[in-house]
Amino acid sequence: MLKPPLKWAGGKRWLIPKLLKLWKQFPEYRLVEPFCGGLSVALGLNPQQALLNDLNPALINFYRQLQQGLTIDLPLANDEQLYYQYRKQFNDIAAHNEVERAQLFYYLNRTGYNGLCRFNKSGGYNVPFGRYKTINYVDDFASYQAVLSQWEFSNTDFANLTIQQNDFIYADPPYDVPFRQYSQQGFDWDDQVRLAEWLAKHDGPVVLSNQATDKIKKLYRELGFSLRYLDAPRTISCKGNKRQSAREVLALRGF
Repeated sequence: MLKPPLKWAGGKRWLIPKLLKLWKQFPEYRLVEPFCGGLSVALGLNPQQALLNDLNPALINFYRQLQQGLTIDLPLANDEQLYYQYRKQFNDIAAHNEVERAQLFYYLNRTGYNGLCRFNKSGGYNVPFGRYKTINYVDDFASYQAVLSQWEFSNTDFANLTIQQNDFIYADPPYDVPFRQYSQQGFDWDDQVRLAEWLAKHDGPVVLSNQATDKIKKLYRELGFSLRYLDAPRTISCKGNKRQSAREVLALRGF
């Protein structure tokens, strides 16, 4: 199984064994992820067909370049001055320079603080320099090309996705927590409600993961989802270096 090519805060590699038990009930279905993030779920389930979406255009561009066999010819070094030089270059570069944007995005992701991906309201990437002793960079992603070649990547609001009855939807939206600026647009409570109602309309299997807040539990319970609870590893500490498990909920329909 290929490892996710990016560092991703809140990634779901730890959840793969539980999702596989659900996925194996529908092996011929297409996997649909409205918030594909770091790609750990798609790589872990390894579907033949997938529709993988995210609101982050830089992320989707990176995956589309992986489909083309991305190689990186920029100098890669765990250096603070170089990091801020590349961050400015990334924010200044035109969107149509897709290969260079993908190369810079990979470097910023691997070198920036704690696997964060964060944009300000003007669309500027603003993650600070990381504090890693060593970083194992990759400059050739040929091993990903064959796997990703059969998958479709899109960059739109989840409500614009064309869903089929034989789709297995796994949704892992930005969590119901105060910090939600994962993309320029953000993701507020109205978006959480929109998503829940959109998922409830699907006739096929649906899995939603989110932090188990009272509001999230009430929202999905009232829409007819069955809820399962589990302790997730917290990957980013809010208080010094203290890291602890966080209560999460899986909301299921169609099983």
